[in-house]
Amino acid sequence: MRMPGRHFLQIPGPTNVPDRILRAMDMPTMDHRSPAFGALGLRVLAGMKTIFKCSGPVFIYPASGTGAWEAALVNTLSPGDAVLMYETGHFATLWRGLALRLGLEPEFLQGDWRTGVHPGAIEERLREDREHRIKAVCVVHNETSTGCTASIAEVRAAIDAAGHPALLMVDTISSLASIDFRQDEWGVDVTVGGSQKGLMLPPGLSFNAVSAKALAASRTARLPRSFWSWEEMLPANEKGFFPYTPATNLLYGLAEAIDMLHEEGLDAVFARHARHAEATRRAVAAWGLDVFCREPRNHSGSLTAVLMPEGHSADRFRRIVAETFNMSLGNGLSKIADRVFRIGHLGDFNDLMLAGTLSGVEMGLALAGVPHRRGGVQAALDHLAATAGAGDARKEAAE
Repeated sequence: MRMPGRHFLQIPGPTNVPDRILRAMDMPTMDHRSPAFGALGLRVLAGMKTIFKCSGPVFIYPASGTGAWEAALVNTLSPGDAVLMYETGHFATLWRGLALRLGLEPEFLQGDWRTGVHPGAIEERLREDREHRIKAVCVVHNETSTGCTASIAEVRAAIDAAGHPALLMVDTISSLASIDFRQDEWGVDVTVGGSQKGLMLPPGLSFNAVSAKALAASRTARLPRSFWSWEEMLPANEKGFFPYTPATNLLYGLAEAIDMLHEEGLDAVFARHARHAEATRRAVAAWGLDVFCREPRNHSGSLTAVLMPEGHSADRFRRIVAETFNMSLGNGLSKIADRVFRIGHLGDFNDLMLAGTLSGVEMGLALAGVPHRRGGVQAALDHLAATAGAGDARKEAAE
């Protein structure tokens, strides 16, 4: 049966693709060996440095974020290398599993999924590693399954305080272009990213932003690599090309996305995400429900995971919302399957879209018989009204 109106895609990625990016991709396929493509390649390769806030190379793969995870590991490490990872949620766990399959020895610092990375635990473990067996520390900046962020600057400080030479690798798949990230300033060696969230594109592009230290490590790393090889990428990228057929039309869209982010201003983008996240959390509190992320300092600007009352199914609630209001909410994953639902508020998103999203959630809670108080939407609207234009005022003051 046809449902009138637009579908509300409110999962935490893939996100809504704005018309402007869809139109940019709506082009005839280009000769990827032509001078025109070389110009496009140079444009996006340089542009992504401004998004990662890095001076080193950014490698772009036709892949999902999982491919970028693998590229980060195989280009820098050797069989049997120890890797320190932190259990923040489902995606940190998947990255660990990938490391195991590659023949690495990941050590997983245990977490409870309701907080971010604890830098002190990383520092303590690195101090114990006097022989420097640990070759890399891998953390997720924004854990998409839980809505918890990590302070990457504090993780860097912990590594430095331990005097340890390990590489720092960071997954920004659901934080890039949504939550402030500064590769060079925070001393990150490899940053992993994907196209389908804050960059407002369809799935299909993934990224490694790489430091000089990581490039040096790649020259002695012994894990097998071919498709993912940075060495293959470097000479081709110097002229804007790739060593294999790239995702040409997605690169058109990427160029447009970079322009759009800078037209709004990255600081304004981050402030918009933080404002929408705060409005969402106020709605959750007014409903009498719990935000899954317990620590306010770890609250995500990209998404909010909401814990269901005991005995109530998050999946049943999500199904009722989808069937009644044509809105998709994110599901709980692995350990928290059917216990949480996730509200995505990232990418190309504004106040009225958030108001519609939260209205659908509040009506769905009533239809599903989930115990809650009314008034969550109004609490969010009050915050949005009180803070409307705050980003514009800050931007004018900065100018």
